[in-house]
Amino acid sequence: MPYIVSFILAIVSYMVIDNVILSRYFGICSFIGVGNKVKSAVSMGLAVTFVIMLAALICWPLYTFVLVPAGMEYMETIVFILVIASLVQIVGYFIKKTSPTLYKNLGIYLPLITTNCAVLGVVESNMAYDFGRSMANAIGTSLGFLLVIFLFACIRVRLEAANTPKAFKGLPIALIVAGLMAIVFLGIGGMIDLSSWGVI
Repeated sequence: MPYIVSFILAIVSYMVIDNVILSRYFGICSFIGVGNKVKSAVSMGLAVTFVIMLAALICWPLYTFVLVPAGMEYMETIVFILVIASLVQIVGYFIKKTSPTLYKNLGIYLPLITTNCAVLGVVESNMAYDFGRSMANAIGTSLGFLLVIFLFACIRVRLEAANTPKAFKGLPIALIVAGLMAIVFLGIGGMIDLSSWGVI
């Protein structure tokens, strides 16, 4: 199979079938916390996408060409968190300058990208791959995060106007929706068998 086809299929796999939120349960805090307003959800998704892709682009060469030759693989988590924290500061500064209202709406969830297990999980798992596969993982995972948090926010906005029983309003119905979304994505994974392509 041509490398470019394998690369694209790997992105689809990480985006839909092996979705970081719905199948690996990473990044649930920001998913539930910010996923009640579409604009905030999209902004958080874009911020996480930017941080994941840049962190993957920086951390893989840093690990492969600096930490491994120096025999300092045990420092990888500390180094990765420092890189991610620096990127989050840049994103936070940019959002604060361009949209103070959005910066206020994101609140505590923006600095929490630093400790978002979705970001760190992608960067850590990339160390087992070559550079191309690591970038496919980063692109697919980040786009999957953006897609799911956007869909979740759209559904929650509609639910606010729906006649939901009082006991299910707020977080309970949000968790039910998240569970149903996970089932849907699992069903898509069942229809698309990428294992026969050697992708997963």
